[in-house]
Amino acid sequence: MRVLVVTAVPVERDAVTRAFGGGTEVLALPGAELHRTGAFDVLAGGVGPAAAAASTAFALASAAPSPYGLVVSAGIGGGFAPAAPLGSLVVASAIVAADLGAETPEGFAPVTALGFGRDRFTPPPALVREVASATGAAPGPVLTVSTVTGTAERAAALRAAHPGALAEAMEGFGVAEAAERAGVPVLELRAVSNAVGPRDRAAWRIGDALAALTEAFGKTAPVLEGWHRHDH
Repeated sequence: MRVLVVTAVPVERDAVTRAFGGGTEVLALPGAELHRTGAFDVLAGGVGPAAAAASTAFALASAAPSPYGLVVSAGIGGGFAPAAPLGSLVVASAIVAADLGAETPEGFAPVTALGFGRDRFTPPPALVREVASATGAAPGPVLTVSTVTGTAERAAALRAAHPGALAEAMEGFGVAEAAERAGVPVLELRAVSNAVGPRDRAAWRIGDALAALTEAFGKTAPVLEGWHRHDH
C-alpha cells in the first residue's frame, strides 16, 4: 500500500523522511516536490487548510496508476496542557475544523449548526489505536485552525467548544477534505512543539518536536505498511 504524507513546510517533510533511512527519490510536481522512499511519498503542501487541501488533491490526482491507500497529515503543532505536553505525540481520533462557521450573538456556531457542510472527519479507529500503541501517542481530537491561538482566552474558548481536544494545527482538515473526496482514509499525527495559549516563542521546542516526529514515523511505518482498509 502506498502512503501519502502531507506536511506544511519542508523542515517537517524532512523530519518524516529521515525516519525511513535515506534513499529518497525526488519527484517534481507543479509548485512542489514529492519525496519518495519505499511505500511513502512525503509532500510539503503549504501552510493552512486551503494550501493543504489543494496540494493533497493534486498529489492524489497525480498518483495513477499507483493510487494511495492512506493519506497522513503530519507535522508539529500546539498541545493543550497538561494532556499534551511539549515533545509528546498526538494521533487524531477526530480531525476538527475549529473555526469554520459563524460568529453569532450567542457565540461561535460551527458550519454544521448553520445547516450545511461538515466540521470533522474520523480516521479509522483501529489504525488510530495501532499508531497510538506503537508510538506512545495520545489519541484524541486535533483541531484545525486558520489562525494559531495566541491568548489564554482563545485557548479556553477552544477547550470549552471542543472538550477533550489535545492539539491544534493548521492543515489536518484540509488534508482530510481532499482525502475524503478521493475516497482515501486519512490519519493525522502531530508532535507538540508549543502549548496552546499565549504566544511565547522562547518556550517553543521545535527541534525537540521534529525529533519526536522522526522517531514517531520510524515506529509508525511498519504499522502503516501492514494496515489494510478493511481492518477494524
